[in-house]
Amino acid sequence: MTVLFAPPLSTSNLVRPDRADLLHYARAVHAGAPVVEWLEERLAAFHEAAQCVTVCNGFWALVLAIHALAVPGRRDVLMPSLTYRRMADVVAWTRRRPRFCEVDPATLAATPGTMRAALVPDVGLLLAVHPIVGTCDAAGLVDLAEETGLPLLFDSVESVYERVAGGKVGSFGQAECFSLHASKLINGCEGGYVTTNDMALATRLAGLRDGTAPDGMDARLNGIHAAMALAGLDGLAAQAGRNRARYDTYDRLLRGIPGLRLLPFEDPATSSCKTIVVELTDGFPLSRGATLERLHAANVLARAYYHPPLHAKAMAYDHVPADLPETSALSERFMLLPCGDHVSISDIEAVVRLLRALVA
Repeated sequence: MTVLFAPPLSTSNLVRPDRADLLHYARAVHAGAPVVEWLEERLAAFHEAAQCVTVCNGFWALVLAIHALAVPGRRDVLMPSLTYRRMADVVAWTRRRPRFCEVDPATLAATPGTMRAALVPDVGLLLAVHPIVGTCDAAGLVDLAEETGLPLLFDSVESVYERVAGGKVGSFGQAECFSLHASKLINGCEGGYVTTNDMALATRLAGLRDGTAPDGMDARLNGIHAAMALAGLDGLAAQAGRNRARYDTYDRLLRGIPGLRLLPFEDPATSSCKTIVVELTDGFPLSRGATLERLHAANVLARAYYHPPLHAKAMAYDHVPADLPETSALSERFMLLPCGDHVSISDIEAVVRLLRALVA
């Protein structure tokens, strides 16, 4: 296979904020302005939530939120297996056990039904995850949480921009967690945050983050990272427009390739369209592994979508073994294609030509 791209094409967003905007906020940091607080206020307003608590990264946003919300005395956190590769590690950091449930093959997300089917008395928290493309049934999961009396936490890292039935992502459940990593929609180089409508929970999370609570730690967000994220927020609408142009190009060019289906955003006009995911169906002539091998040889760094699923991974910590045939099958069928600010329309055209050549 001929190397087509130098440097390689990535599936990460890697958007760079406007330099003048970044320097504006960086100077404010240097002058002692409360830039982190500015970011928290803007993120809360963006997500239509009452409060936002920033932290040093998305991992610790999840750890602190799980620690603050899980019912004391109950060991298990119920979560999908087809999700972020570190999610079970996050739960283990809180000294609780990951317990896995199936997902809906249409949305690739846990549903009220799949979570209800896996409930046991030892579950102390429902951890729902929005998929990379689309969203989960947030309102239905809120109803399940109210029915069971369990706290509900969303991992909304991939759904920053989305709106669902009942409101904006970031305003559901007891809390929602987000990342400011360089690969995410809002690039703070690193960072994370939690949104909530519960003032007492926000106060508790801030104490855990600042280390003022007895069970807390120093997980504060640095001012320069906040400056980077603020600059990213300033350019967010323009970035979403560029992402939509890339998505529209894939949508147009991938049509007609047998066995390859682009996962559609529910409403591309109001979505960030950040990540491109395709499904390899029975009509595609190569396995996903063989397809990825050939793409990588051409410096197209496509990735398997959440493979292996978490329940199939070896874990050195306590967890609940699970048999999830639907998740196992789905984990073999999807892959991410290059996207983000370092991928041009002409790059996408070349990637699709390569996929057509593989089929031929």
